[in-house]
Amino acid sequence: MTYDQYIEQYKQRALRKCQLKQVAILEVIDHICRSHGIDYWIDSGTLLGAVRHGGFIPWDDDIDIAMTADGLERFKQVAPALLPPTLVLQTPESVPESKEPIVKVRDLDSFYVEPGDDFSANYPKGLFVDIFPFIDYPTVSRPWIKRVARMLSRSRSILRKPHRYSFRAVAEWFWFGAKYLVARALWHGTCLMRPKGTYMSFDVTLNGYGVMQRKDSIFPLSTITFEGKEFACPNNVDDYLRTLYGDYMQIPPEGQRHIHAVFMMERLGNP
Repeated sequence: MTYDQYIEQYKQRALRKCQLKQVAILEVIDHICRSHGIDYWIDSGTLLGAVRHGGFIPWDDDIDIAMTADGLERFKQVAPALLPPTLVLQTPESVPESKEPIVKVRDLDSFYVEPGDDFSANYPKGLFVDIFPFIDYPTVSRPWIKRVARMLSRSRSILRKPHRYSFRAVAEWFWFGAKYLVARALWHGTCLMRPKGTYMSFDVTLNGYGVMQRKDSIFPLSTITFEGKEFACPNNVDDYLRTLYGDYMQIPPEGQRHIHAVFMMERLGNP
């Protein structure tokens, strides 16, 4: 058996235990949000899994939820004092060396390494729930938003990667730096000139696919069963998922069903 085959088999054995631990994290988040009147909803592959599988997509290994930007700020204020000692709130401010500017609630008694991450960076790497901020979008065509959002998010992602000094690295930095500034100007100009109120989506720097959701597909929130428990979800789940995935009930071919993690462990010291 090769090393890669061994790691893949290990991840398959660990997957279900890791999934259930993430559900426990989500339950804590749900309790905090309900107690403080903070709206959240399960999102992306987690919402797809709830609809298509009644829980996790069988090969999925993370949980995604969303909040409005204001709601997320409130959550960041109250959560640190309310999370149990086994969990920690990770933000771009608290962990500037993290590769993605995403808020996470992490478990401290587990281990999870994302693609592109490494084992040595000095911050907690436990299992987590991702929390994505949603902001108001200007009312413009979807192709325009997709073009600007892709340019902005891709440029930002490349600029955040570590670069070794070389002519190519310098040229890349100037090229994508210029693209980022142009995309940012286009975004701000569009926000100033076009009305808001109909659409919202991920913070534009995280919206690589340029997706826009109708607000009336999200609010008022509803509930859905995920892994046998009730959690908040958008009120028009079908419209929401079709906007994200198209024919979302179509299960991908077996060759496209991949566990995301490079490595994961449900409990430290318990391989």
